[in-house]
Amino acid sequence: MEYVINFLNAAPPLELVLILVSKIAEVSLGTVRQILINKGYRREGTILSFFEIILWTFIASRVIMGIAEAPIKGIVYSIGFSLGVYIGSRIENSIALGKVLIQTIVSKENSEAMVALLRGKGFAVTTMDARGRDSAKTVLMIFAKRKGKEEIIREIQRLDGTAMIITNDVSTLSGGTISSASRGLIK
Repeated sequence: MEYVINFLNAAPPLELVLILVSKIAEVSLGTVRQILINKGYRREGTILSFFEIILWTFIASRVIMGIAEAPIKGIVYSIGFSLGVYIGSRIENSIALGKVLIQTIVSKENSEAMVALLRGKGFAVTTMDARGRDSAKTVLMIFAKRKGKEEIIREIQRLDGTAMIITNDVSTLSGGTISSASRGLIK
């Protein structure tokens, strides 16, 4: 029991909290940076990398110095890393940068009203006639900002509860007619 108490008290609690919070911030920045670069936001990712590496340098040196005397620092550092990945992905999800292609297969009867509603809201919609197992269907392809995707999905589900909905991130969009509301999609 004495070993556990010594292990936990080997480093000042304030230092452990500082390591944890700093590591969470550093890895969150790194996670967001990586996602931004993958989505084509290189300048923003580069700026984040500067702050990320500054934090990493100071945190890693603080942990490495004295880890033999206080191995709890390594454990706190690892916990901070894991929490940083989670928090960084949550941050990126709330920012929701980029474009999305929502493909939905709807009943023929509901398609015209759905297309009119979506186009009325400024979304670029392309339709194709299709045939399902039991009836005629319409495939809708909707280009939108990723930030508004949930609203579109809710509208589709409200108008056709049996609609099949597929979403894909879009990395390249070229040509075609894009409505003025969707022009912000193109970087």
